[in-house]
Amino acid sequence: MMDQKTPTFNHTPNAWALLPLAVFLLSYLVVSILAGDFYKMPITVAFVVSSIVAVAISKGGKLNNRIEQFCRGAANSNIMLMVLIFILAGAFAQTAKAMGAVDATVNLAMSVLPGNLLAAGIFIAACFISISVGTSVGTIVALAPVAIGIADKTGMPGALMLGVVVSGAMFGDNLSFISDTTIVATRTQGCKMADKFKVNIRIAMPVAIITGIIYILIGSGMDNTYTPLPIEWAKVIPYLIVLIIAVCGVHVMLVLFIGIILSGMVGLFTGSFDVWGWNAAMGSGITNMGELIIVTLLAGGMLEMIRYNGGIDWIILKLTSHIRSSKGAEASIAGLVSFANLCTANNTIALIMAGPIAKDIADKFNVDPRRSASILDIFSCFVQGIIPYGAQLLMASGLGGISPIEIMQYLYYPYLLGAGALLAILFGYPGKFTNKKEA
Repeated sequence: MMDQKTPTFNHTPNAWALLPLAVFLLSYLVVSILAGDFYKMPITVAFVVSSIVAVAISKGGKLNNRIEQFCRGAANSNIMLMVLIFILAGAFAQTAKAMGAVDATVNLAMSVLPGNLLAAGIFIAACFISISVGTSVGTIVALAPVAIGIADKTGMPGALMLGVVVSGAMFGDNLSFISDTTIVATRTQGCKMADKFKVNIRIAMPVAIITGIIYILIGSGMDNTYTPLPIEWAKVIPYLIVLIIAVCGVHVMLVLFIGIILSGMVGLFTGSFDVWGWNAAMGSGITNMGELIIVTLLAGGMLEMIRYNGGIDWIILKLTSHIRSSKGAEASIAGLVSFANLCTANNTIALIMAGPIAKDIADKFNVDPRRSASILDIFSCFVQGIIPYGAQLLMASGLGGISPIEIMQYLYYPYLLGAGALLAILFGYPGKFTNKKEA
């Protein structure tokens, strides 16, 4: 929470406030696509440029005040929590890799699943874990190293396997009863979680099935000649325990800490490394997260400036000024939370901001609260799952050493979920929950 010295938000709608976001998208996405090389423009440089623009155009008074406002955004509690998670995730991932847990888990997965089902199998595992733990980031932390290991052994593109993990992670982020997004969406719309789930699952499940089929088809075209080695069960234990305690609802930071300790102990026991080797692995893993941490801090500061200067208020004004029907109201709710998510890179925060406004729109145009909650949650997860500066893609990118842009081309589930939700709005599906009088 902000202290008493924190300036209040500028509630005057201001399209100019969105310029830093446009600068980032142009300097990173467009330049990378035009160059045909996703590494031509480092994401850190793109964020430095857009952050400078954000501070330069801000209405926060003197330069010192504007810089302080930027720093408050970078030091937001949500941002700092992400940084701490990234640090622990880096230490855990590198320790597990040095100990041999990744290779052992990959051998286990490939011994159980046929080669053509590996991608689909990882997707199903990610769906199950994410809906159980309610966090997409925790799911990505657990499965991304395994997915990359499978890619290395089978010749599958690493970006594809990371896309599989992120896709499955967003499935649970959207549907889980203990997900922050579900809690916020239902509370702001005034409906029960179970009722929102009934609407949501009718849209999400067909999309998940189609996505699984796509991954099966992609896997069937892969020439997998890798023969799994004998499974070293002792080295699989840390991953299994991490998954179990994550499914039990333990906080992701505690899960990662336990994973580091277990991986280190097994590594010492099996002779994979000594104490100094363990320390070196943790240090290397944390250092490898440096770019990810820098991007997170810069994004937090830039997006705070957009909110402060009225960028989101301008979006709200434009989206709500031409509503004429319940379908228009639903489309406006979808657009509202989508743009809020683009400007915050955090779907929970986007829902907190858009939820009350969506409730007013839903009440005015007779939209069933179960449906408005579902639309809010679906579109927040859709956007969160595809933005290259969101925690999910940044985490996958950091753990896999692959550009977020490369991963984006394989995010079939988020793309199909967004398209399916738009069709649901257009055709009033599911009809039972279209408006209040039919509730």
